[in-house]
Amino acid sequence: MLKEFKTFVMRGNVLDLAVAVIIGGVFGKIVSSLVNDVLMPPIGLAVGKVDFSSLYINLSANTYASLTEAQKAGAPIIKYGLFINTVIDFLIVSFVIFLVVNLANRLRLQQAAAAPAAPATKECPYCLSTIPLKATRCGHCTSEIK
Repeated sequence: MLKEFKTFVMRGNVLDLAVAVIIGGVFGKIVSSLVNDVLMPPIGLAVGKVDFSSLYINLSANTYASLTEAQKAGAPIIKYGLFINTVIDFLIVSFVIFLVVNLANRLRLQQAAAAPAAPATKECPYCLSTIPLKATRCGHCTSEIK
């Protein structure tokens, strides 16, 4: 059973998937940092000096000065600012994935166009007419084709 597992793991598809998952996780962290640390501060400044990650709706009767205070008190809150950050994360990741898939499809089409197509016909050695590749007898001169 251990040998079968080793064979399964060493297949190209499984290794490719493992690498893709690891790179995807790291890429997600990079995009989250890009959104939270680079994109959202200027957007918040442009909108009116707003820190999106601290935006929330308090559902309790008490008043809290910040998101941290509301969380420490255990108040029911809706963190819509973090949701906005997550939506922007998603949009950036999905756009980058779109670009990668689009590029891969273009490369695949270029490779397919560059590869010569296998011939579907051949020439009869006796009468030189074109016949199907699998033909064993010429349809024009009826000669046997070897």
